[in-house]
Amino acid sequence: MTTTEHNPTAAGSGRNATATFAAKERTSGPVDHARVSAIATDAIAALHEVVRKHQVTYAEYDALKAWLISVGENGEWPLFLDVWVEHVVEEVANADRKGAVGTIEGPYYIPGAPESTSEATLPMREDEAGTPLLFQGTVTDLDGAAIDGALVELWHADDAGYYSQFAPGIPEWNLRGQIRTGADGHFAFHTIQPAPYQIPTDGSCGKLIEAAGWHPWRPAHLHLKVSAPGKQLVTTQLYFDGGDYVDDDVAQAVKPELILRPTPAASGEGNEVTYDFALDPQA
Repeated sequence: MTTTEHNPTAAGSGRNATATFAAKERTSGPVDHARVSAIATDAIAALHEVVRKHQVTYAEYDALKAWLISVGENGEWPLFLDVWVEHVVEEVANADRKGAVGTIEGPYYIPGAPESTSEATLPMREDEAGTPLLFQGTVTDLDGAAIDGALVELWHADDAGYYSQFAPGIPEWNLRGQIRTGADGHFAFHTIQPAPYQIPTDGSCGKLIEAAGWHPWRPAHLHLKVSAPGKQLVTTQLYFDGGDYVDDDVAQAVKPELILRPTPAASGEGNEVTYDFALDPQA
């Protein structure tokens, strides 16, 4: 990752991610004690089996306890879970989806970005680095009929790999926006192509990566949420063909259907790409 004057710390980014998650609206209902017991029992039994299989020592057990404590102190539970667990939860949750393909949300979503109609330029700094990108498409139902009033939310990292509201020194809504489609279902964002980035490595997740000999990199990607009345929300990420780490994403979130292939823009400035979203009916 490029070093900049606003290089965030893992603890700073982690605190923001934890605070954002704590503020997230979540549905609650009666506790299904049998289901909680079944899941917790299986999870604990699986951990027991790992201990037996690898003959975990007391020194390793103590190191695990210390690491778990530090994950909480750094506020990195959202990062850890979103990088190493969420892709499987998403796979299960969307197994029956017939329309647009989803993938992980990640820890850096913020609701309430500036909203436009049909076409918008994402908020960015006057000297925003990066290759200009026109990202456009149409939102339809499964039969191909355009959806009026669909909401397309877009957010992504900058050319140095940093997200606004999670790294200091970046304007609040930088490279974050949302568009409400018209009767033709069309949307168009003018933005820049993001860069690959490494997840924060100076905290607990970084210690795990270093100890395991893994790499910490995510490929360049656009984050999206697409929704409409009566339709299932789809949360996804779109990647760039041939980009670094597309075939080796630390978060294991890349799917073949999510690869973009931009071409030179008709305007002669930067690139453009079209990607359409077909939304499933609400269950």
